[in-house]
Amino acid sequence: MREFIVEADGGSRGNPGPAGYGSVVIDAATGETLAERAEYIGVATNNVAEYRGLVAGLEAARDLDATARVRVRMDSKLVVEQMSGRWKIKHPDMKPLAARAARVLPPSQVTYEWMPRERNKHADRLANEAMDAGKRGEAWSPSASTAELDARAARSAAPEPTGPPGDAAAGAAKARAALKETRGEAPRKGREELRDQPATGDSRPAATGGIPCPGGEAAIPEVGAVPREGRGELRDQPATGDSRPAATGGTPSPGGEAAIPEVGAVPRERREELRDQPATGDSRPAATGGTPSPGGEAGKAVAGPGHVGRAGKAGDDQRAARNVGATPTTTPAAGWSAAPDMGAPATFVLLRHGETPLTPQKRFSGSGGSDPSLSDVGREQAERVAAALAARGTIQAIVASPLARTRQTAGAVAARLGLDVAIEDGLRETDFGAWEGLTFGEVRERHPDDLNAWLASPEAEPTGGGESFAATAHRMAATRDKLIASYAGRTVLLVTHVTPIKTLVRLALGAPPESLFRMELSAASLSAVAYYADGNASVRLFNDTSHLR
Repeated sequence: MREFIVEADGGSRGNPGPAGYGSVVIDAATGETLAERAEYIGVATNNVAEYRGLVAGLEAARDLDATARVRVRMDSKLVVEQMSGRWKIKHPDMKPLAARAARVLPPSQVTYEWMPRERNKHADRLANEAMDAGKRGEAWSPSASTAELDARAARSAAPEPTGPPGDAAAGAAKARAALKETRGEAPRKGREELRDQPATGDSRPAATGGIPCPGGEAAIPEVGAVPREGRGELRDQPATGDSRPAATGGTPSPGGEAAIPEVGAVPRERREELRDQPATGDSRPAATGGTPSPGGEAGKAVAGPGHVGRAGKAGDDQRAARNVGATPTTTPAAGWSAAPDMGAPATFVLLRHGETPLTPQKRFSGSGGSDPSLSDVGREQAERVAAALAARGTIQAIVASPLARTRQTAGAVAARLGLDVAIEDGLRETDFGAWEGLTFGEVRERHPDDLNAWLASPEAEPTGGGESFAATAHRMAATRDKLIASYAGRTVLLVTHVTPIKTLVRLALGAPPESLFRMELSAASLSAVAYYADGNASVRLFNDTSHLR
């Protein structure tokens, strides 16, 4: 299904006064201008002119392809909110215009989003050309229009990210500076310089598998980092959320992930005791799922945090504590698990969907946008991964996100394996709010304050009420536990998106929230995490694309 962007505007020189509108239809996949509309409408108000521009833009899109999805962008908050159904339409002159706009295309095909006036230059110039033509007593002529050229010139004057995508050296340098900053090791002046420097790394959004931060993936400071003096206080306090060791795939309580200074939260004196004890029972390192050499050498690994297991009732208590936000009553078993046989794990094979038209453009594409379908490249990728999974022959069930791109990818695999596809809403992508369909550079230009807050804290939401990474993590932890219970001991293909997959891997590793920005996840890639009965998790595969080569 094709996707169009309609940008519309209207103006009145007097309000009411001589008025005109302008509309442009853009191919969402290529950015090409497909149609322009403009007209002088006589004496009218700004709002009436804006509605007339909306109607003209929608009709132009319909004439190009009546089945296309349309994303309307306007700088009129009034029109956007009213057409989205959030505000009532009270003015008698606008009611018929709104009704007319709603009839042009089925409502399910059209979405509305607000954008700043300075970003609506093309439609604004068309509207002004129409008003100028009306003043001369002429009709607007598309052949005489320079609106597109003027808009391009204005956009090209805006600063763009510098440095090649994926500049690892620059990213690493900024990472070191950022880490020093969060630990109090950089002077204030240096921190201000870092904050004001332009991007030098990959500015791809996370939603496309890229790195949504100035200076590359590692440039982001520790999200939710705890000041040095606060770490000492936290170390001496009991956990108040989910105290499962992070290495076991547990999810700390929302807002508290970064507050756990030591993975597993084992007191210092206890860690020293564990370091001196030999391995007992099952000596598989929980973090790797591997088997150490005879003689208990793996027992030495207990000296480091993260190898803290739990079994039986402790796991149930931990899950219950996470669900209600209470402190668990049972202390997780320390050291190596003594369980003689935990049985087969629940293994999640994590498949990111194939490419959509937005993927190569590195645009935010979450659950709150246009829900694009797979492109021709994406469909080919889905067939290739289906063939690879059929050759392995280990998948026993398929569960997919409800979005079109994941359902299509899952359908290709299911057809090859002869399995049904179950839909799980919890596997949907993060909702990126008003950033949907934009590149990282465009978001930084339009919503710099919101973007900075989002990069600095997992609790921050994208502009327009999107979903924070903390909310996504909470949702994914609940979905993970639900699926583990449903598919215990089985190998399940989860067809989902960038942020859900990265979040499951992060939680399994006990990694901090900012690690989301430090993973590369390609379209149609495979990852895998195994979940054991004692609550431990083992990341077995990440971002495998060998089947696409």
